[in-house]
Amino acid sequence: MPLTRRELLALAASAGLAGCSSSTEPPAAAPTTLTSSAVTPSASGTPRSESSSPSAPATAHRPAPEVGHGRRTSTAVALTFHGAGPASIARDVLRELRRDDVHATVLAVGTWLDEEPAVARQVLDEGHDLGNHTQHHLPMRGLRAATAFREVHDCAQRLRRLTGSTGEWFRASGTQHTTPVIRAAAGRAGYAQCLSYDVDSLDWTDPGPDAVVRAVLDQTRKGSIISLHLGHSGTVRALSAVLDGLRSLGLRPGSVSELFA
Repeated sequence: MPLTRRELLALAASAGLAGCSSSTEPPAAAPTTLTSSAVTPSASGTPRSESSSPSAPATAHRPAPEVGHGRRTSTAVALTFHGAGPASIARDVLRELRRDDVHATVLAVGTWLDEEPAVARQVLDEGHDLGNHTQHHLPMRGLRAATAFREVHDCAQRLRRLTGSTGEWFRASGTQHTTPVIRAAAGRAGYAQCLSYDVDSLDWTDPGPDAVVRAVLDQTRKGSIISLHLGHSGTVRALSAVLDGLRSLGLRPGSVSELFA
């Protein structure tokens, strides 16, 4: 089903939206804290119901709860990257992670998967998680239910065609926190959780690497999920210091799957 004129306008407006949080967002209910026993992917690591389609009944699945961090008793923390932007910068991020022997979780935009399938394959080949960050990176809080579902579903299908799996993790676009419409769309598309975060690095505002390092280290606690972006050169320059700083705090950076293992 094609996008309506209103939705196309929203897409155009979101083309310059680099980050997924806003200081004007209304407060959301406290996100769920997951323990390893609460994570419910299938045995293959693929979310439930890969075969969901835009015509599937909305009641086929329960809404996917929002998860904002892991156990506060764990020294593990998760590095998550919004997957979009130049392939060269993404490869630089992957190089820094490889140098420090750290895994991360990349939530990919579907249009980026179309443009950079080799980078997406590299993410998986190097042991990182690859998940869903919607097809067009629309601001999801304003979408109708059918469009929200299509955004999640279409990216999931691209992931499945590219990698054989829709990926375990979904993150909404254009917002840090989800709404009932977003959670329903994610569950209907087969995802067990909506992955939020409790640490915004603000790297998408390009404040410089020192500011990114401070933002991460000032906010991160045990069990935190950290939001970063592949498409910003300042993130590359900050990453080594971020990893060193987290370790100096007694924390173990890794992927979301490792956080909830």
